[in-house]
Amino acid sequence: MSGSIVSINVSPDGGVPKYPVDSAFLRKSGVEGDRQNDLKHHGGPNRAVCIFSSEVIEELRAEGHPIETGSVGENLTISGLDWNLIHLGSQLNVGDALIEITGPATPCKTIKNSFTKGDFSRISQKKNPGWSRWYARVIEPGLVETGDWIRIVDA
Repeated sequence: MSGSIVSINVSPDGGVPKYPVDSAFLRKSGVEGDRQNDLKHHGGPNRAVCIFSSEVIEELRAEGHPIETGSVGENLTISGLDWNLIHLGSQLNVGDALIEITGPATPCKTIKNSFTKGDFSRISQKKNPGWSRWYARVIEPGLVETGDWIRIVDA
């Protein structure tokens, strides 16, 4: 099963929203050009990349949430993959890189403006399984570009 990268998002100053770039290098330490303000909860080798589904974003928008690509801090917004097939330990080829899912990204108040009434728990894996963003570690560093394929290699 494969999909594609619809947006690569970074924040050189840290925080959200993250803004689109045409390409970035995925390193074991994180996404080139991206910075995190809260290193206790974000970043580091096991949270080097945050991914989210454009289809989930569209479903949230249909519910009335003012969410946008990059507004909840994802580095890679992807399309075409069945989001329910991604889980802890899934490996994904993305562009020239290989990443491995390390766990769901716990939402926090910094993304509240993306949700009706500030209800950022809407994308909590604990409260709403299947709606979460995912963190990944970089197994094989590499360049990713908007439009690149993303493929599950170990589901």
